[in-house]
Amino acid sequence: MHRRTWVALAAVAATAFAAPLAQAQAKDIKIAIIASKTGPLEAYAKQTIVGFNMGLDYATGGTMAVAGRKLVVIEKDDQGKPDVGKAALAAAYADDKVDIAVGPTASPVGLAMLPVAEEYKKVLLVEPAVADSITGDKWNRYIFRTGRNSSQDAAANAAALDQPGNVIATLANDNAFGRDGVKAAKEFTKKAKIVHEEYLPVGTTDFTAGLQRIIDKLKDQPGNKYLSVGWSGSPTPFPKIADLDLEKRYGIKLATGGNILPAMVAYKNFPGMEGALYYYFGIPKNPVNEALVAQHYKQFKAPPDFFTAGGFSAAMAIVTALKKTNGDTNTDKLIATMEGMSFDTPKGKMTFRKEDHQAMQSMFHFRIKADPAFAWGVPELVREIKPEEMNIPIRNKR
Repeated sequence: MHRRTWVALAAVAATAFAAPLAQAQAKDIKIAIIASKTGPLEAYAKQTIVGFNMGLDYATGGTMAVAGRKLVVIEKDDQGKPDVGKAALAAAYADDKVDIAVGPTASPVGLAMLPVAEEYKKVLLVEPAVADSITGDKWNRYIFRTGRNSSQDAAANAAALDQPGNVIATLANDNAFGRDGVKAAKEFTKKAKIVHEEYLPVGTTDFTAGLQRIIDKLKDQPGNKYLSVGWSGSPTPFPKIADLDLEKRYGIKLATGGNILPAMVAYKNFPGMEGALYYYFGIPKNPVNEALVAQHYKQFKAPPDFFTAGGFSAAMAIVTALKKTNGDTNTDKLIATMEGMSFDTPKGKMTFRKEDHQAMQSMFHFRIKADPAFAWGVPELVREIKPEEMNIPIRNKR
């Protein structure tokens, strides 16, 4: 046989074998993560993305693959704008052909995205947007959420604040996060009295007028006076609240939930302050959190933060589901698998409730300690508030 004929035959054979081989090679699993990488929530978004990637690495044992299929993450910036987020999700499903999407950072962006997931019939795992309406009246079957919701925040904070004789004014963002949060707080406040609601836009730089309205409303009230703050984004009102010395001047104590460590620097001014949070790196005692804390210190020489844990939890949920489906990304199969599914996270064990796909999770009642070893106010654990204690309402009328 001539050499040329042999080469030609070999080439034909190679092509014939290559086609089925290529088909046999498993297709990548594509995951979009959409977050506010620019804008007032930039710090939250960056933490979520870091946590998500670390979580995928941990959950897959460093292989970044499930059932022989490689996990590919596509990042998109929604700039904290609902229209940009909506377009980014549509592009992820239609152009990038992603199997699953994760995000966003802000509740108004999340609400804009929900119909897109329904239109493309693809799962959107909401992390960390909080508004109750996401798993409430605006929910559809393609929506799951690992992030806590407004009611979980409110139920947990009520454990610290809802006592007879307590009088409360609220300060919150003038958006879905802030308003859903206060609405839930009012629902869970049975013994204390909420006497004033103050809403200011995300990105507010001067809190003077809003805080003055709160002071005017609270200062002459009988009982124990509290300013309850539910705030997301930068700048925060805490430095101004500290400057005003509300407790010394008017007997008004601060109460708030958890936050990112840079925002909690101001908490150092409020030793003894109580509230509830879903994560602080020193609180949950479980192997997943130990792994996250160790890896984060190794990589960044700093502890993981509030939203790092959220991103990590979202990754744990996705990999747990994909392992159960043996890498099958069929949407109906994923939904059936994830409904009622429990999974381990740095926050502890979490479970997607079948009715509205909200992850049931523990919250932690804390008291702030000013520890000279830390730049921020340290939330010391008072007690873990278990999911079954909180009686979180199902709001989606499914």
